[in-house]
Amino acid sequence: MGSTRLYSKGRILGHKRGKRNTRPNTSLLQIEGVASKEDAQFYLGKRVAYVYRAKKEVHGSKVRVIWGRVTRSHGGSGAVKSKFRSNLPPSSFGATVRIMLYPSNI
Repeated sequence: MGSTRLYSKGRILGHKRGKRNTRPNTSLLQIEGVASKEDAQFYLGKRVAYVYRAKKEVHGSKVRVIWGRVTRSHGGSGAVKSKFRSNLPPSSFGATVRIMLYPSNI
């Protein structure tokens, strides 16, 4: 049996922002295969993991994670807002995130 992915892929679009201000406490994500506000409803409340590699090894691993969760939809084309435990760094913009399929509400 091959490995089955237990998460959906997404992309970090940037921080929530106005024309001139950025609000780094909320990040915008685009989830793969989600093209409408209705499709995005399924992902509300789901856990999000931004997995990245760092230079320094901690506990024998260079891989680190910032956890967050999807809070609400954003606009009509399926983008969502999310909050992370610590704000995402701007170097993460355009990077991929994993949207876990838990907690499940089906």
